[in-house]
Amino acid sequence: MFHRNTEKLESLVGSSSTFKGDIDTKGTIRIDGIVEGNVSADWVVIGEKAHVRGDISSRGIVVGGKIDGNLRAKEIVEIRSKGQVCGEIHTSKLTVIEGAVFEGRSSMQREESNVVELLTKEKVK
Repeated sequence: MFHRNTEKLESLVGSSSTFKGDIDTKGTIRIDGIVEGNVSADWVVIGEKAHVRGDISSRGIVVGGKIDGNLRAKEIVEIRSKGQVCGEIHTSKLTVIEGAVFEGRSSMQREESNVVELLTKEKVK
């Protein structure tokens, strides 16, 4: 589901839970219930029955449920087959699986190269 480098699950909003307010946490959060507010975490997993009304910012976001809001991810956004996103997406990598719904605009920033070019001086004779 995630890259190999994801942290362990730190926070959970259960399927029978409704949360109103902003969430700011470290590590990974899984949301299976309803959240009305913005979410900020290292990684965010939205379960198939979840509904988020608010913006999400993270390193990576996996959407299995419904989001009404903007997504900003440094690494990847994946909208799974039952996922629905209504809003803007800003990320480096975007995956939309067949059956998913995406209504909005997306912008993908390029990853900056870590390669450093070395300039060499030619020897003058």
